[in-house]
Amino acid sequence: MTPEELRDFCLDFNAATEEFPFRPEISVFKVRGKMFALSQLGAEPLTINLKCDPDEAVRLREEYPAVAPGYHMNKRHWNTVTVGELPAKLVRELIEDSYDLVVAGLPRAERLKLDRP
Repeated sequence: MTPEELRDFCLDFNAATEEFPFRPEISVFKVRGKMFALSQLGAEPLTINLKCDPDEAVRLREEYPAVAPGYHMNKRHWNTVTVGELPAKLVRELIEDSYDLVVAGLPRAERLKLDRP
């Protein structure tokens, strides 16, 4: 998965936006103002921070060396994923899971607007 494909996939979700609140080279992907992914798209290797269920986060870290506790994030709820070391399908699933977790924390009216009750 290339940086462009990663950006396009993150922005393909309903109401997803890309912002740069930290530095111009760090893309923060949000839904309704809440972050679901963070990546320095020009970095080598390409990594992305993703929200994750705490139990699933531990399992993923044990199963895949390319998944580590979230860099500069709450280690319980965030993972840092090295994109090129995992199948693109798995990376897409992890991004979607992160988006869904953030959406689940939104008020019901907001979730319904996003077609994700």
